[in-house]
Amino acid sequence: MSSIETQMRDASAEIFRSKKTKGACHEASQGSAAGGGCAFDGAKVALQPITDVAHLVHAPLACEGNSWDNRGAASSGPVLWRTSFTTDLTELEIVTGDSERKLLKAIREIKEGYAPAAIFVYGTCVTELIGDDIAAVCRHAAQKFAMPVVPVNSPGFGGSKNLGNRLAGEALLDHVIGTVEADDPGPYDINILGEFNLSGEFWLVKPLLDRLGIRVRACIPGDARYAQVASAHRSRAAMMVCSTALINLARKMEERWNIPFFEGSFYGISSTSESLRRIAQLLVKKGAGFALLHHVEALLAEEEESAWKKLEVYRRRLEGKRVHLNTGGVKSWSIVHALIEIGMEIVGTSVRKSTARDKERIKQMLKDENHLHQSMAASELYAMLREHKPDIMLSGGRTQFVALEAKIPWLDVNQERQHAYAGYEGMVELARQIDLAIHNPVWAQLREPAPWKQFVTTVRSAEPSINMRSADEATGGFH
Repeated sequence: MSSIETQMRDASAEIFRSKKTKGACHEASQGSAAGGGCAFDGAKVALQPITDVAHLVHAPLACEGNSWDNRGAASSGPVLWRTSFTTDLTELEIVTGDSERKLLKAIREIKEGYAPAAIFVYGTCVTELIGDDIAAVCRHAAQKFAMPVVPVNSPGFGGSKNLGNRLAGEALLDHVIGTVEADDPGPYDINILGEFNLSGEFWLVKPLLDRLGIRVRACIPGDARYAQVASAHRSRAAMMVCSTALINLARKMEERWNIPFFEGSFYGISSTSESLRRIAQLLVKKGAGFALLHHVEALLAEEEESAWKKLEVYRRRLEGKRVHLNTGGVKSWSIVHALIEIGMEIVGTSVRKSTARDKERIKQMLKDENHLHQSMAASELYAMLREHKPDIMLSGGRTQFVALEAKIPWLDVNQERQHAYAGYEGMVELARQIDLAIHNPVWAQLREPAPWKQFVTTVRSAEPSINMRSADEATGGFH
């Protein structure tokens, strides 16, 4: 069974478990370039933040054009991942069968011109349909050029963006992880999986781990290097941040290399503390010194006290404010928990792309399934906002204008965002941005009638008295 078939089967089973339907497994959704994204888009998103790798898209130009720079990951070093590489297949090359030859030529040009640590080659709809053997070309290129060339089999028609995320994990398992031995493995090494370092937010968490003496051997994929990912099998424990994306990677690394993992979040004060605590507990079980647990508690007490002190001014201004969350995946529950911490009321949250376990977490927090909703059309979302009248909506850019049309403040919490919200400092920043959005004076002005409408209303209200006075003047005051 191919990796695509395996992951589609797992995705269908996940849907089956979450919906608790009877009979056969629900069919996994098909991908599309617009809206939710296709499998190719998901694979590219999951791997592109590996910063010293050249990401080569074997396809017509539009595939790379539609997927480049759609996630604001950040790098502390190499910028090669920001460069677009594509074979730009033409109709003539597809018809004449020159596509594989062009792929090999592109790999050679990248190797000679950019000297990357590795080259990831992404298969797409077109190359899958015409039968290009990308894996064979990559094997030949790896031998010929003496460098890692990794095939990522991710045709867009295979399924949704989530499926593409998991196919990316399969590519790492099959061709990358375990191919490099660590020089200095230690008892305090961990992997962080499904963390994309959006807006550099993992940099708010890593210093905390550094203070505890915990080394992040590999953060996959955010701000990662190829050698770090290749030696990730020597870590002692792992934390799964976005289970929708790379849960298959975490499970299979536990099976193959006995690396235990847990699902956690760095959004919110208590979630950050609990995640750091569980990392320490796993490491101690795997042989780290017991003193690590005491160091963690001391650090958490210090950081929590500082964060709550900074949050106090925002809590007074935000407590009781109503918020609608229209995102998905791990954020559907992790940000909910963070908002509840600062006293905000959740009037609704999307569970699009959320796993069954994500949904259970939300139900435990909100105590009401009516607050949960799947993806909805813009008109339905607009109607919901008009009915519930939240003070702010948190979502991604695709629903920004729905909130603005409803005259409701909006804040971007998806991958395009400009601010980092992870960890203790990130929680303070999230509260600050929500406060700025809600209390921006433009909203009070926006909700008032337009000046010309106010003028018409004033004139109309004055008309009866004007007519009566005119009548009195005409009759000399006699009726």
